[in-house]
Amino acid sequence: MEAWIGRRSSLPSVTTCVTLTAFHANTCNCNTCDLDTDCLHTLHTSVMKPAPVKPHTSQIQGTPTGLTRSQWMALVAAFLGWMFDGMEMGIFPLVARPALQQMQTVAQVADENFVQSWMGVVTALFLLGAAAGGVVFGWLGDRIGRVRAMTWSILCYSVFTGLCYFATQPWHLAMLRFIAALGMGGEWALGVALVMECWPEKARPLMAGAIGAAANCGYALIALVGIQWPVTRESWRWVMLVGVVPALLTFFIRLFVPESERWKEAVKSGPSRPIREIFSPPLLKNTALAIAFASVALIVTWGIVQWIPLWADQMTGGKQPKVKAYIALFSSVGAAAGSLIAPLIGGMLGRRPVYFALCLSSLVVSTSMFRLCTEYGTGFLVMTGLVGFCTASFYGWLPLYLPELFPTRVRATGQGLAFNFGRILAAFGAWQMGSLMAYFDNSYPKAGATIVLIYLVGMVLIWFAPETKGKPLPK
Repeated sequence: MEAWIGRRSSLPSVTTCVTLTAFHANTCNCNTCDLDTDCLHTLHTSVMKPAPVKPHTSQIQGTPTGLTRSQWMALVAAFLGWMFDGMEMGIFPLVARPALQQMQTVAQVADENFVQSWMGVVTALFLLGAAAGGVVFGWLGDRIGRVRAMTWSILCYSVFTGLCYFATQPWHLAMLRFIAALGMGGEWALGVALVMECWPEKARPLMAGAIGAAANCGYALIALVGIQWPVTRESWRWVMLVGVVPALLTFFIRLFVPESERWKEAVKSGPSRPIREIFSPPLLKNTALAIAFASVALIVTWGIVQWIPLWADQMTGGKQPKVKAYIALFSSVGAAAGSLIAPLIGGMLGRRPVYFALCLSSLVVSTSMFRLCTEYGTGFLVMTGLVGFCTASFYGWLPLYLPELFPTRVRATGQGLAFNFGRILAAFGAWQMGSLMAYFDNSYPKAGATIVLIYLVGMVLIWFAPETKGKPLPK
């Protein structure tokens, strides 16, 4: 063998040829070949030839941005899921008064506080359901996967909102809204976890803004429906049927949206125990702070901002059916812009200073509206848009910051519980709204100007939280 190799100085070294000889013995199927020169040379050429470079997945799929089809599908699913979630939440403020007034007439109840009292009860049960759903579906997302749990959450809120069409008693509305809220509370945590785990770190602020704006796009959508078809005592049931539409989204999710690869890797080590872990060191502090930051925003939103349509209805004596729809439209447009802009600024300046600025601006603008607006008109609508811009900007900041506080194995549970916990506090306020309004002499401005002082708490607590700008998601 060595003599033969010496006659061919153009061939590789002895070590390489011995390796090729062994490889040839296992792969050559020719009956006449006895390791002749041509066969070995051909074998050497084919083995040493570099393998072709496979193009990147995004290039195969034709996306010039370097992002994969899976990432885009995850974003579309989360955006639409939260947009329809916002639409579902916006339905009840439109239909509440005419629906409850119709039920009051049928029941022949003369109590003037009937509508206000039941509005508080239904809102409180909705908030409790959303809080419970954030925990239940978040836990499911950490156990069975983001995509499967998100499918069930969307199906839950769409079907039970549609069933409100058949409600004939106020308690029917209350119970159906409670069950629908389970899905609404869960979808946010699952959609945010899925997107943040799929997209690169530099895109997280933009993704948070897109998800935050999605719900307000849903609010605007249902507001346009209310403007085009005014909601009355005779037509409110048909509006509830619009809530069934999101059920169609579940087919798209199941067919086209892949599971989070981060989650798959995280659960390979065994099933997680998310509830126990988020309430134990070292995550306990982050959990408590996340609950506080979300609660500040949610208490104001559900404690007073959601009651602005009723305030305007009170101003107009209930004689302008489109008032609530116009307020919802102006508020949602402002809110969508605030939700989109806030996380982008947070990505540039840092999470903590931006949260402080959001609290300060919301306090100033909300107080100005409640102190200065005395009648419904153009100025009232402009202030409603500004209040929506400031108070809803938190819903772009929260999907940016909360995922950065929890590792993948417990992320959906941690951020779902934190985001929705504030709704429990707001629920107690809504439940006692009748007594609360009586305390403030049935004045929405007095109640609003007092409730917004909660922003002062957020302005202090944010400086005890970690700054996560430029850091990767915890594994």
